Amino acid sequence: MTVSITPPKATFIRWCLVVILAIAFGYNEAAVVVYLRQIFHPEGFSFPLSANFLADKSRDLLFAEVGREAATLAVIFSACLLAGGNLRQRVAYFMTIFAVWDIFYYVWLKALIGWPASMMDWDILFLIPVPWAGPVLAPVLVSAAMLVFAGIILYRDVAGRAISPSFWEWFGFCAAGIVVIVSFCIPGRHITEADYTGHFSWAFFGAGLLGAVALFTKCFYKKTPGKTGG
Repeated sequence: MTVSITPPKATFIRWCLVVILAIAFGYNEAAVVVYLRQIFHPEGFSFPLSANFLADKSRDLLFAEVGREAATLAVIFSACLLAGGNLRQRVAYFMTIFAVWDIFYYVWLKALIGWPASMMDWDILFLIPVPWAGPVLAPVLVSAAMLVFAGIILYRDVAGRAISPSFWEWFGFCAAGIVVIVSFCIPGRHITEADYTGHFSWAFFGAGLLGAVALFTKCFYKKTPGKTGG
């Protein structure tokens, strides 16, 4: 079977372009959040959030923010579909864009308003389909793992030694991702409560993240068809 291999130079150029896109999107995200904090939290952003965070007068702005997040995901999906030549590459580019975007979102916020003060500060991470919340360190760890995964996938793809998860391995990755997402959604329901920190479980979050790392490591060391003609 012939293995389709993207030239290394082309892959590197595409990777650089999607990284630039992600860094720029991270700035857009940070700038919007600066404005939103002025609107929603003129007295200063801190947890627990005030009880009127989801008040009727704020719902139109919240709906607009949900729409903006959905539009951002659409841009990310479009970019990875255009950049990748096959499913593996598209997944890798998606992870690259999402990870760099997320990391630089906090880099830009730090540069613009000096926040977060520490990696343990809490943030609202997402609003689809419900609010996600947790300490900044948690999503940054997920993004760092995604960035490593993406780099390895692209390198192996270029080398003709593609990482090819089985159906059950894909299922495991999806399950691990759901665990991580649920670990953010649970505390997202309690962001106005005084004991909000007690609703985030590092053990539950870690089980999802480490499960994904373990599965990826298994796929990395799994024997795959070698490079043709090699």
